[in-house]
Amino acid sequence: MRAGFAIHRGEPMSNRPGYNPRQTTEQKPMAARLLSLVLLTACTLCGCAAGPDPRDPLEPLNRKIYAFNDAVDKAVTKPVAKGYVAVVPQLVRRGVTNFFNNLGMVVTTFNDALQLKGTKVPVDFARFTTNLVFGLGGLIDVASELKIESRNEDFGQTLGYWGVRSGPYLVLPLLGPSDMRDAPGLAVDYVVSPFFYLVPDNREGWALFVVDVVDVRANLLQAEKIFETAAMDRYSFLRDTYLQRREYLINDGKTPMGSGTGQKSLKELEEEDMNDEPVPLRAAPAVRRP
Repeated sequence: MRAGFAIHRGEPMSNRPGYNPRQTTEQKPMAARLLSLVLLTACTLCGCAAGPDPRDPLEPLNRKIYAFNDAVDKAVTKPVAKGYVAVVPQLVRRGVTNFFNNLGMVVTTFNDALQLKGTKVPVDFARFTTNLVFGLGGLIDVASELKIESRNEDFGQTLGYWGVRSGPYLVLPLLGPSDMRDAPGLAVDYVVSPFFYLVPDNREGWALFVVDVVDVRANLLQAEKIFETAAMDRYSFLRDTYLQRREYLINDGKTPMGSGTGQKSLKELEEEDMNDEPVPLRAAPAVRRP
C-alpha cells in the first residue's frame, strides 16, 4: 500500500510481489508480461465461462459500481494520466513514483510487525530510511541499487495472515476491487500512513492524493493495452485476478495447504514464462491460407 491510500484500479496486478501496482515506467514491459500471465490464469480458473460466482453474491450491485468507476476513469482519470505522461518528463515521474512508494514502506513495516515477521521489519525500516536520507526524501530509489528488498503489506493482508476470511467480493466506488475483509483495512492503513500525520492541511493533503492517483494511473497505461484487447467479460476478469492476487500476497506466494485446486500460482507461471525458450521460426507449424 502506498502512502496509506489503497487505490484499487481494476488492475489487480497492481501489487505483484515484486510486482507493485505502482510500477515505474522502466518496469512496463514486465508489467505487460505479468498481465498476460494473469489473463491466462483467470481463463483457467473460471473456465472462461459465465455464471454466478459464490465469491461474489453482490455481483449485481458490484457491476453497477464497476460501471460507474469505469465511466469516471474514461472521462477523467485516464485522460489526466495521459496528459501527465505527455507533459512531465520520465525522470520526474519516476521520482514521484519513488517518493510515494517509499512512504508506503511505513505501512508495510507496521503490518510486517503485526504479522510477527521479525526478519522483514528491519529490512523494511532500512529501505525506508535509506531512501529518505540518501535518496532526497525518497525521490531516488537508492535502496534498490543496494539490493534492499522492496515489499508491500497492508492491513487486509495482516487480517488474512491471522485467519480472517475474505468474505464476499466488493467493488468500492472510485477505489475499485476489494472484499469485506480488505475494505475496513483501508482506514487502518491510512491512519498508519505518514499522510495522516504530516499533512494536516486539507488542501495539501488532497493535492498529494491527486498526484498519487494520477501517478498510479499513468504507470498502468502500458499494461492496460493487453487488458483492453482481452476477449472476455472485463468485470469477471478483474474480480478473479484480484481475488487470486490477494490470496497470493497473503500466503507470500505459497500455495495454501489443502487448497486442492491443482492450479499453478502466478509466480510459477511467471517463472515458466521466463524459462521458456523461444520456438525457432522453422519449427513453427505452417499456417494454411484459405
